[in-house]
Amino acid sequence: MDQRLVVEIIQRRFEQQPEGGMLRVRLYLAIRQAILERELTAGECLPGTRSLAGELGLGRNTVLWAYDQLLAEGYLVGQSGTGTFVSGAVRTDKAAPPKRLIGTRREGISKRGMLISVNASSSRIQSGAFMPGVPDVEHFPFKLWNRLIARYHGVEHSSLMQYGHGGYGPLKVALAEYLNVTRMMQCSPRQIVIINGSHQAFDLCARMLCDHGDRAWLEDPGYWGARNVLRAAGLNVEPIPLDERGIAPTDEHWSATPPRLVMVTPSSQYPTGTVLSLDRRLQLLERAESCGAWIVEDDYDNELRYHDHPVASLFGLSQSRRVIYLGTFSKVLFPGMRMSYMVVPEDLVEAFTLGNAELYREGRLAEQAALAEFIDAGHFTAHIRRMRAIYQERRDALHEVLDSRLGGLVHSPLTQAGLQSLYTLNGPADDVQLAAEALQRRIVTRPLSIYYDDPSRAVPGLNLGFAAVPVEVIRTAAAQLAEVIEAHMTARRRLGQRPAA
Repeated sequence: MDQRLVVEIIQRRFEQQPEGGMLRVRLYLAIRQAILERELTAGECLPGTRSLAGELGLGRNTVLWAYDQLLAEGYLVGQSGTGTFVSGAVRTDKAAPPKRLIGTRREGISKRGMLISVNASSSRIQSGAFMPGVPDVEHFPFKLWNRLIARYHGVEHSSLMQYGHGGYGPLKVALAEYLNVTRMMQCSPRQIVIINGSHQAFDLCARMLCDHGDRAWLEDPGYWGARNVLRAAGLNVEPIPLDERGIAPTDEHWSATPPRLVMVTPSSQYPTGTVLSLDRRLQLLERAESCGAWIVEDDYDNELRYHDHPVASLFGLSQSRRVIYLGTFSKVLFPGMRMSYMVVPEDLVEAFTLGNAELYREGRLAEQAALAEFIDAGHFTAHIRRMRAIYQERRDALHEVLDSRLGGLVHSPLTQAGLQSLYTLNGPADDVQLAAEALQRRIVTRPLSIYYDDPSRAVPGLNLGFAAVPVEVIRTAAAQLAEVIEAHMTARRRLGQRPAA
């Protein structure tokens, strides 16, 4: 096929993508769709990245990211010195189109569905060096856990096989006592709502506290998952920049259009690890009270800290009770558990309990009963202590290798909590391309720039998870990653020094 025709196909598909998503994702979806629908078939040569970028009016890095993602997923293959080609993974013979259902209002997914798809940042890869946010499940006491689960699965506990409403009472009692000791929080068991993961909490807060079009503030950089859930719920998400003391809204932010929700990770900001300073905490609570905003405190990994002085929660500090606290078991036990909890102010208890039951239908009471016993018997705190020591050794191994190999090329304060370390890059770098280059060496990283909602503020860096990687693997993989970073930054520096044509 003529290269001009290939460009026209890609351009048409690109223009058909809904606006509002990241350009690199829209381009990736456009090329993938053209391949899946056999408009671009096996062996077809794609234009060079510079050429396509010029034709579409995009940055070359945008095209590089789309190509690298398609290469990683097998839609494209690269042949050294000859170009990039459509792979043979998709059959070239066209299957018969499915019959269109009579009476359908429209084809395809909704605008909301397209917005979710275009902005999705979740990865099919959930393991290996250095996937962030993933705990080690090899050290979890599954034999003990299975015995506890089996104890509550049976006729004698038939009530636990029914739908739930508000969560299992003894688990809420255990959590209230635990939070009082570890997070300096005074709350009653009735204020705790058991949910299936933090994303459900984000969605429940949006639906119970906000109307369509209300404003929500999120840290920038921040957790893409919260951003996408709130946007899907119809909220107007505004990125608020960070500094060395945490989220930093200005007086202009507060006086313009005050938010209805402010979502923060104050004990260990994700992904930077910054701790929100006391003066900022007090200011945030005072301003939220004055303008009627609700603060959602996502305390996703505070149990996994590597110092002796845990930071008190915003919920515990608040006298106005404008804070909803979120905690999770996915990071400290295992991700597949999909169990989290919310602590809500007294005057929201009834509404949130009913909303949770009505929107999501509760259950899994037997697992909640097993978890309550796991906590009451001391297994929970013992597991956390054991994993802290393991994770700290792995964190130190990662920093030792990268800091010694890369020196001034990177900057990373020693991680004080959590499952990952953030490395910013000091010098010319494209972190999306760098992550793709690392993936070719089977090293998984998350580029820092994808955590930014405002690309003008983006700083290049890599988010590296160490928790689920044994020390010996960390040392080998970190040495390989250091080679990739050195080569990438050297190449970028030479490119910058090359005289203009």
